Amino acid sequence: MFNLNPKKMQALMKQMGMSQEEIPASRVVIEKADSSGSGKIIIENPSVTKIEIQGQETFQIAGEVREETAEPGISEEDVKTVMEKTGCTDEEAREALEKTNDLAEAILNLSK
Repeated sequence: MFNLNPKKMQALMKQMGMSQEEIPASRVVIEKADSSGSGKIIIENPSVTKIEIQGQETFQIAGEVREETAEPGISEEDVKTVMEKTGCTDEEAREALEKTNDLAEAILNLSK
């Protein structure tokens, strides 16, 4: 395809009002906020390049991607477990889990 040497490429980019800079980074974290819930995209060992075109900065990131989702509230599985182990209602199980934030402690408190 194109066999431009890096110096010619840099000169050409400069003429067009473009610049490119490698940014040393060990990890990039993107915090999401959308209708499907919040979470994070974590990029380990990234290669980060900042590109400026006519005053507009953009970032290009490549690396090992993993996604973390924030669990809003209490899981249905925990509620069912508390109900099964204690014989309580859905509402009682949720209330106990909200108070303790611990499955075992919620079961113990409702078993008394």
